[in-house]
Amino acid sequence: MALARNRRADRHVDYWPGFVDALSTMLLAIMFLLSVFVLAQFLLSREISGKDEVLARLNSQINELTQLLALEKGSTQDAQDSLANLEASLSAAESERSRLQQLLEQGAGADAAASERIATVTGELDEQRQISQRALSQVELLNQQISALRRQIAALEDALEVSEARDRQSNTKIADLGRRLNVALAQRVQELNRYRSDFFGRLREILSDRENIRIVGDRFVFQSEVLFPSGSEDINSAGKVEMKKLADAIIELQREIPPEINWVLRVDGHTDNIPVSGNRRYRDNWELSSARATSVVKFLIESGVPANRLVAAGFGEFQPLDETDSDEARTRNRRIELKLTER
Repeated sequence: MALARNRRADRHVDYWPGFVDALSTMLLAIMFLLSVFVLAQFLLSREISGKDEVLARLNSQINELTQLLALEKGSTQDAQDSLANLEASLSAAESERSRLQQLLEQGAGADAAASERIATVTGELDEQRQISQRALSQVELLNQQISALRRQIAALEDALEVSEARDRQSNTKIADLGRRLNVALAQRVQELNRYRSDFFGRLREILSDRENIRIVGDRFVFQSEVLFPSGSEDINSAGKVEMKKLADAIIELQREIPPEINWVLRVDGHTDNIPVSGNRRYRDNWELSSARATSVVKFLIESGVPANRLVAAGFGEFQPLDETDSDEARTRNRRIELKLTER
């Protein structure tokens, strides 16, 4: 029994390193998918917002024309009511004229009065006919205006349908563009990750195996003491030797990376949390960290690295690796970080 247990213990496999690698890869994939989703949402929101503005303007014009049509319909109804009243008055005047004509035919002593009355009614009748004629002209004009408004509304509705059809086509194109963008970005990230791994592997080989030169995550880290005297941005002799090795590795890597990959090497300067004092060249740690990063970039340029592939950034004491208040933590936090990334 004891022999069997010993054999099972010998066959034990440590899966922890593989699990850590798988978890790191999964986290990188999740971060990439999130960034792609945010970019696609931004493009979609811009395209849709522009189409919404066009639709809003078309709807506003249709509402205005609808209101004008309602007003014109009201005016037409008023004109028709006036015409009906005029026709009723005309009919009444005709009746009165007929009655007076009958009285004229019957009356003996009322001839003069009847003739005067007939003349008055005839004048009123002619006036009513003129008013009726003008009302008919106004109704005709209003009908023409209503027809023109209806044609404009129909044209706007056709334009709105065309715009909606274009919106649907644009949304389809945007979705297809998003899928293509996801595939392209995934390929670029995979290629850059491969070159980053090769780059770090070469740096491990060519740089001396020292505790103050190491890899932290996706960055290659130099402790400041390797490169700079205390409180200075001037690279010392030993640091120039190490930086020259780094420049040669970058130049060699540049020949292998395809030109369509827009990569840069970002040089980040970091300090500890002790304020700069007694140094008139720098007012604070921001300036010191930026000056050190710039010194490294300038040295790499002098060593043959293209300037357009380099970026210098200063972070002061605000991105520490170790937040404990100890000399060891402050030593770790004083560093220069190199990161191969896409611009």
